Amino acid sequence: QVKLVESGGGLVQPGGSLSLSCTISGFVLKLYAMGWYRQAPGKERELVANIGASGASLYTASVKGRFTISRDDSKNTVYLQMNNLKPEDTAVYYCNRHPPFDSWGQGTQVTVSS
Repeated sequence: QVKLVESGGGLVQPGGSLSLSCTISGFVLKLYAMGWYRQAPGKERELVANIGASGASLYTASVKGRFTISRDDSKNTVYLQMNNLKPEDTAVYYCNRHPPFDSWGQGTQVTVSS
């Protein structure tokens, strides 16, 4: 049974930083590409970053240079370091396989506001 548990969200001022973590179980992490997704109110869920099994990463244009995705397969954990946060980054953040499993975690809320 696939399980994805995101953590690390919170309220931060514009320009601040947050570090998200995603702990997985029910599948062998090292075999899969993983992604961080986000869903803002009234918008569809979007992929913001993904990392291949080899460690190669890609970012959507709006976060490139500010976000860094990484993985530690020995800890069954995927990370998203977010710097220079902007109000438009406010969303619920989820991790999942890339492309995603049908099952999603609860996500973690990120709010960027002064």
